[in-house]
Amino acid sequence: MRTLLSFVKPYRKTAIIAIVLMLTELAVELWHPLLMRYIINKGVIPQDMTEVLRYGGIMLAISLVGFAAGIINSFYASRVSQGVGADLRGALFERLEKTSYADFGRFPASTLITRITSDVSQVQNIVFMGLRVMLRAPLMMIGGLTLALTLQFRVSFALILVTPLLILAMIHVIRKGFGLFRSVQERLDRTNGVMRESLTGMRWIRALVRSRHEVDRFTSASGELMEKTISASRWMELTIPVLLFVMNLCILFILWFGSREVEASRANVGDIVAVVNYATRITGAFGMLSWILSSVSRARASWGRIGEVLVLPEESTSAGKGAADQTNRMAAGERRESGDGEGPEEALDGESGPSAAALRAASVTFEQVSFAYPGMAEPALEGISFVAEPGQMVAVLGATGSGKTTLMQLIPRLYRPKTGRILLDGRDTAELPAETLLAGIGYVPQEIQLFSGTIRENLLWGKEEATAEELAAAAQDAQIHETIMRLPDQYETMLGQNGVNLSGGQKQRLSIARALIRKPRLLLLDDSTSALDLKTEARLLAALGKYRCTTLLITQKISTAMEADRILILEDGRLIAEGDHESLLDTSTLYRKIVESQFGVKEAAGHERHE
Repeated sequence: MRTLLSFVKPYRKTAIIAIVLMLTELAVELWHPLLMRYIINKGVIPQDMTEVLRYGGIMLAISLVGFAAGIINSFYASRVSQGVGADLRGALFERLEKTSYADFGRFPASTLITRITSDVSQVQNIVFMGLRVMLRAPLMMIGGLTLALTLQFRVSFALILVTPLLILAMIHVIRKGFGLFRSVQERLDRTNGVMRESLTGMRWIRALVRSRHEVDRFTSASGELMEKTISASRWMELTIPVLLFVMNLCILFILWFGSREVEASRANVGDIVAVVNYATRITGAFGMLSWILSSVSRARASWGRIGEVLVLPEESTSAGKGAADQTNRMAAGERRESGDGEGPEEALDGESGPSAAALRAASVTFEQVSFAYPGMAEPALEGISFVAEPGQMVAVLGATGSGKTTLMQLIPRLYRPKTGRILLDGRDTAELPAETLLAGIGYVPQEIQLFSGTIRENLLWGKEEATAEELAAAAQDAQIHETIMRLPDQYETMLGQNGVNLSGGQKQRLSIARALIRKPRLLLLDDSTSALDLKTEARLLAALGKYRCTTLLITQKISTAMEADRILILEDGRLIAEGDHESLLDTSTLYRKIVESQFGVKEAAGHERHE
């Protein structure tokens, strides 16, 4: 895992300038009591105005230097902290893009948002404080204590006794605060999660009249966050009055004992005033240190949470390893190979090279594949074996939770099988470079994902260099072109987040068009026609026949499955039957029940006779 210093390193020159300026400001502040001592001892007591003006002028001059150093230091410290924050957010986002889909799923979206925003802000603030005031507080304590002891060891002896005890107390406070502020950030995760669910599901909340329930749920989460924040802040803030009380007692002792030393002619008034000034500055440094430690506790908790993301394994695009960054884009329908622009209906005779390979339908083979989700004892898939020949359409049926989507996600390596192999054209997908594996796959997931932007921009996720003619052709095959042309701005129509201004069927067809524009060798449709009417779906399936690709589709519709060359029946993660429609009516009781539930007994028998 990268350290925080590794993020500061690119800005080391700016950071060094900030530290030098901070030390300059500190030196000025440590010089003030000494100059005040000279003014009192050499000017005020002897009533020598020349010395007063002389040392007063020096004090004014170095004060202006300290003022300028402080202003410029803030500028440079801000530059470093903002740069570190931006780099840290970028590193987190990049790691999430490159980690495996399984590892990505370990974190809810709400906690990832909190880690990239709130937690990074806490770390960013501590970097700024580190260059602005964090080093200044302990150095002020050390420098002030050293100079006070040099001036009057007997008078300053109380500071030696008190300071170490207070430092030990503050170490205990920061250790306790770390756990408290980590709990605060976890409550912030929950609050963000409730808010995110409520905002994204607003239409359903209102339709089901659950607004009051959601308000109560958010109020509860927000209340827990408030209580944890108050508890953590109370613990940290209690240290300030305690420190001030102890240090003020120490100053009172210095004044009392110092007056006795002056009366006994063992000390000058200016010396005592300087020691009191140093004690006051040490007191202020303790107050500042308490605030710093509170921020350090927050930042330490936040850095720990950030580190949990930064240590996620990054999948390489090399052979034998995954590539979640490519997979995520593939899932959105992005084309990775540089196609030659030929339509799917053109002949391949005489062609050779990458373009021909990209247009040739792929074979898919499962060999005793089993898979279990992380943390789950029961397998989602167990002992799955089948072959999808090049150019075939294979339909996958089964009840909810039977493993259909899991089976589909294993092919593009969103997850890796626990046992067994998945072969693409006879090659183990686990050994294929991600570019090779994903280049020829068009994947339309069950949960449709569209992005803010125009329809054209969303389609270009399938193939960045696609022409207007290619976009229109894919949209026509996906049965969405006419709908797009009826829109006021046609392909330049702006879509809201996740296509909020489109119907479910329109979003599905647009996602299918985004996959078709890739001219895939293998097309994966995960229940991607569920919102389509039978006529539209029939036209879509007929259009898919123009593409030289193997198609695997998950469906709940028997009318769709009947169009497939092969049907797979899953139950509880096992492949219990396979074949075409007619053979399954004869051999599979479950398939026959599904047909009867959708067509009725007489209709099912009629379909069987028709077949």
